[in-house]
Amino acid sequence: MPTGAPRAGVVVCHPHPAHGGNRFNNVVEALFSALPAAGFVTLRFDFRTGGGDGVTERLDVVAAMDALAARTDAAVGLVGYSFGASVALNTQDDRVAAIVAIAPPLSMMPAPAPSVPTLVLTPQHDQFCPPDVARAIVDAWDGCDFQPIESADHFLMGHTAGVAERVATWLDARF
Repeated sequence: MPTGAPRAGVVVCHPHPAHGGNRFNNVVEALFSALPAAGFVTLRFDFRTGGGDGVTERLDVVAAMDALAARTDAAVGLVGYSFGASVALNTQDDRVAAIVAIAPPLSMMPAPAPSVPTLVLTPQHDQFCPPDVARAIVDAWDGCDFQPIESADHFLMGHTAGVAERVATWLDARF
C-alpha cells in the first residue's frame, strides 16, 4: 500500500440506479479496490433517487467532490461506468483534472468535449455504444485517449480487474 500524500482524489460514479446500478456494482467494486491500492483517495457513493436524467446526479458528483476536498486538497479525477461515465463527462467543475469514462453510452447520452485529459474505454461488443460509434464522437475531443476493451460487452463480466488496472495505470501517469 502506498504511503505519504495521495497523488489525487478520485470520485467513482456508478451505472444507472433505475437499472440496478449502485456503489456496489462489480466494476465500481473493482475500481474501489484498485485505486486506493495505487495511492488514490477514492470515494464512491450512491446517486440520489429520482432524476435519472443525469442532471441531479451531477449535483451528487459535486457533493462527492466537496466531501473528498474535506479529506485532501489533491487534484480530482472522475471515473464513471456506463451512466456514471455520462454523468462524469457532463459534470462541469474546475476541480476536475482528469476523467475516465468506462463504457459511456455516448449514442444515447451525448457529452460535450472535455477540457481535461480523458480516457474513454469502450467494450468491443458494447450493446449501447459500440467502439465505431464512440470513436467517431471522441476523435473530435482534444486530449482524449480512446481504448477498446477486447472481447468484452457493456457489462464487462470477466474484465473488471483488467479495466480497473488500466484506469489506475492511466491515472497514475497523469497525477
